[in-house]
Amino acid sequence: MVTTLEAEDHGRDAAFNKALHGKSANENGGLSSMFKKDSKAHEAAVAEYFKHWDGKDAAVETEQTREERRAEYATLTRHYYNIATDLYEYGWGESFHFCRFAPKEPFRQAVARHEHYLAHMMSLRDGMKVLDVGCGVGGPAREIIKFSGVNVVGLNNNDYQIERATKYAAAEGLSPKLKFVKGDFMQMSFADSTFDAVYAIEATVHAPSLEGVYSEIFRVLKPGGVFGVYEWLMTENYDNNNKHHREIRLGIEQGNGISNMVKISEGIAAIKAAGFELELHEDLAHRPDLRPWYYPLAGDLSQMATLWDFFTLLRMTKIGRGTVHRIVGVLELLGLAPSGTQKTANSLALAADCLVAGGKEDLFTPMYLMVARKPAA
Repeated sequence: MVTTLEAEDHGRDAAFNKALHGKSANENGGLSSMFKKDSKAHEAAVAEYFKHWDGKDAAVETEQTREERRAEYATLTRHYYNIATDLYEYGWGESFHFCRFAPKEPFRQAVARHEHYLAHMMSLRDGMKVLDVGCGVGGPAREIIKFSGVNVVGLNNNDYQIERATKYAAAEGLSPKLKFVKGDFMQMSFADSTFDAVYAIEATVHAPSLEGVYSEIFRVLKPGGVFGVYEWLMTENYDNNNKHHREIRLGIEQGNGISNMVKISEGIAAIKAAGFELELHEDLAHRPDLRPWYYPLAGDLSQMATLWDFFTLLRMTKIGRGTVHRIVGVLELLGLAPSGTQKTANSLALAADCLVAGGKEDLFTPMYLMVARKPAA
């Protein structure tokens, strides 16, 4: 349990956001937004992020190294999304999460169904006041609003993502039902017992302590309120004394802005320690699906469901990644892409390989489903 949290400074963050991103949040997203950054500010964000990883690979990683990352969890995550958000939107879309795939189900439909499933398992209903913890650019929140009719507050510690999310919500006419708040989910500004329900989709993994973030969620939930989460966890097969296992975990953490991943048993213990009554929990990655959750990252075009998925999957193939690597490198040399973009893209590619390896070897899951309830008063 982390006792010392990073001090928040929203003025500092807003000033850096303006210096780095300027008006790029108004672009269409992806590469077009990426080319509008301030190169010096981008280089500073890259340096601040990668100081936690450069020269600290699995062979030399210590508990002290991990503790240093946990101590700067909020800064680490904020700068990660400062440099990675545009690449996420380019490669994956506006919902930054994995999902299960039904036979012949298109990629975008599968992503939406994963969001619907969580809303269904939580019994979200019209008019409920719901908190989205770590909302990204708002893709899941917009889908869940349309699916269940709830009102959502999206919490995010990255100003640029909030700007992107606000733009998308307005474009879909959802602004009356969807608001965004800047903040650290380890120390939320909301009053006790504010929300009818809270969900988190592959976001609380950024916390330095799952018990810490789950405890804050418990606090802001009304008595009897429900919390649903898709959590990133290492499985019980993970052995931290195994160098190969550590390489996979560290590759996932570095390429996804994560300070501290833990095992499934630790995640379950954390949600109970926070005071929740755990109603159900399951590793959805173990469902007998014909196509595994990681197949898009593997770039396996043979498993493509529709022609519309071709361009998404092509970006994930070795050829697709290699092409982006070379193009971004040339653009950096020409001063058209901000300094450090290629390094960031390389880190995302490493993470993709480690995620696939973690899935294939059953060392990692991005979809450990937990639905828990705060006891009624």
